[in-house]
Amino acid sequence: MSRKAIYAAAAAALVFVVLAQPARSQSSGDKSDTLGTMNFPVSCTPDAQKHFNRAALLLYSYYWVPTEKALTEVLQADPTCVMAYWAAAVAKMDNPYASPPTPKALEEAWWIIEKAKSIGAKTERERDYIEAIEVFYKDYDKLDHRTRGAAHEKALEQVYLRYPEDTEAAMYYARWLIAMADPRDKDYTRQLKAAGILEKIFAKQPDHPGAAHFLIHAYDHPPIANRGLDAAKRYASIAPAAPHALHMPSHIFTRVGSWQESIETNRRAAEVAKGQRDEPHALDYMAYGYLQLAQDVEAKRVVDRIMEFAKQPIALIGPAYAFAAIPARYTLERGKWNEAAQTPLPLAGTEQYERFPQAEAVNAYARALGAARSGNTAAAKLEIVRLDKLREKLVALKQAYWVEQVEINAKAASAWVARAEGRNADALALLRPAADQEDKLEKHPVTPGPIMPARELLGDLLMELGQPAAALKEYEAAQKSEPNRFRNVYGAARAAELAGDLAKAKKYYTQLMKLGAKASGDREELRQARSLLARN
Repeated sequence: MSRKAIYAAAAAALVFVVLAQPARSQSSGDKSDTLGTMNFPVSCTPDAQKHFNRAALLLYSYYWVPTEKALTEVLQADPTCVMAYWAAAVAKMDNPYASPPTPKALEEAWWIIEKAKSIGAKTERERDYIEAIEVFYKDYDKLDHRTRGAAHEKALEQVYLRYPEDTEAAMYYARWLIAMADPRDKDYTRQLKAAGILEKIFAKQPDHPGAAHFLIHAYDHPPIANRGLDAAKRYASIAPAAPHALHMPSHIFTRVGSWQESIETNRRAAEVAKGQRDEPHALDYMAYGYLQLAQDVEAKRVVDRIMEFAKQPIALIGPAYAFAAIPARYTLERGKWNEAAQTPLPLAGTEQYERFPQAEAVNAYARALGAARSGNTAAAKLEIVRLDKLREKLVALKQAYWVEQVEINAKAASAWVARAEGRNADALALLRPAADQEDKLEKHPVTPGPIMPARELLGDLLMELGQPAAALKEYEAAQKSEPNRFRNVYGAARAAELAGDLAKAKKYYTQLMKLGAKASGDREELRQARSLLARN
């Protein structure tokens, strides 16, 4: 469902299509409405400027419904405040790190920009801002997202260079540098360039939500994640009223394997976002954290919550990824292969999976792996065919990143089918290049990690083939990008034990016991760890 919020403005009106879900009412606690501090100067009345600053704070933390309400208040205070239209067009981008705007959002944004141009900018700076955002939406029906995004980045760079003292111009240029980064660039060229800009702003304005938010995105990569810990630890306290600000620190916590910190910040995010579009994303990261600590009872509660959430009107749900991922993770991380073969698909039959085939592919991958590893090769092959069909949809949608990820998953699932059929050489020939391919591809911000890392699966396969020393190398290689994962740590411990490296086995089993110190599930891996450590 949708509703129209009419931006009443003298002789003209600006129409936004927004979610039916209203913004959550704020409580009277000290931090109930805290969003950070900043000043984004615009040529509007003083009252409009006040509302615009609030809208900008909300915009930096991706809190969309209250953003649009704040922009309504800007235009009520000053119908000619053209920068309100600029901000509205930025909001229509949604989260540029996650997925392109929908066709409907693109159409609405173009109307907004035309409205802004008809009103006219009062200053050259504001004209430059409007023209830069226009570049992104121009010819949206003819040019693909990355082509328009690259042109927008260049336009933002010119605004940044033209106004070197304009913090917000620098902020948006840095944001787009990150959004347009190549997921195969392991030097993180654009991300580090953006971080250099953002660090200077953060040092001068430590309560600026945009600086903290975009720094986390800049450093959301294993080799440089430690650099993002300061921003991660501070962002939630800068803007505790925004669900996304409470969630974002977990991007860094996940990268460094700090599971309890990730759980806590996502629990807060889910509470603030309850019933809103931000909740499922936080739940996905929270479930992932619980599973790494073997807190399976708590993880199951998250599964139950996402199944309940899926009953809401589609307009409130947003991207489908978390709905597919959470049940898949719950079965796979626990090694329950028969369960995995029957992984449910919340929202099945809805338009969400037409828009986001990569989400349905998660379900197909989980079911294929589960079926193959429990010996049901016929069922696994059907799911691999489904993966291939979903890949074709992603090709048609020009989703190159997800096309490659689905290819990796199909190879991994096919490798386990080969193993189940006794074709061990074929299994290795499929899984090793899949692991190499995944190593070259950065994880997507929509997910805390691969549904089941290919290199970790390669370690599992080598263990089944009686090659523990080779398996240990693969588990340890996987730790470079996915540190402190329960399955990986156990795999490394068991491989070291069977390879005769008792010192390394003790090291990893001790690490495993720390991960499972507050386990609520019945994990055989922890019993094995206790047994070996008791004997040695």
